Amino acid sequence: MNSLPDPPAHDRFHHPLTVEAADIDANQHANNIAYLRWVQDAAVAHWQAAIEPELASAMAWVVVRHEIDYKKPALLGDALVVQTWVNAISAATTERLCEIVRPADNQILARARTIWCALDPRTGRPRRIDDRIRAAFLALRQNRA
Repeated sequence: MNSLPDPPAHDRFHHPLTVEAADIDANQHANNIAYLRWVQDAAVAHWQAAIEPELASAMAWVVVRHEIDYKKPALLGDALVVQTWVNAISAATTERLCEIVRPADNQILARARTIWCALDPRTGRPRRIDDRIRAAFLALRQNRA
């Protein structure tokens, strides 16, 4: 994969959320599964915002790998922002990076790396990433580098 430098925080896709009661575990902080859901929800929102609907409908995505480093706990009622960007693109996969930030104190609560594989929605089989999609994500990164 061809990696690019991380964009500054203000040039990343921002997906806001609030920690809800259903996110809280027995330790009274957000459960690991909530972080995973937030990372995935941010990726989907970014995809929908960045790619034209007609082009997006010609491709489906599945996760083949998640890595999350937990730094600090998220607590009930915390307002958070998932900052995400596509870091690298190969023939059929993308590497997406995320930081989950609590703006109230500017703390990074978690960092995540996810590998997504492109699929043909008709067959469910891996497919090459369309050049127009590649260009759209690279243009986002180059405009923000």
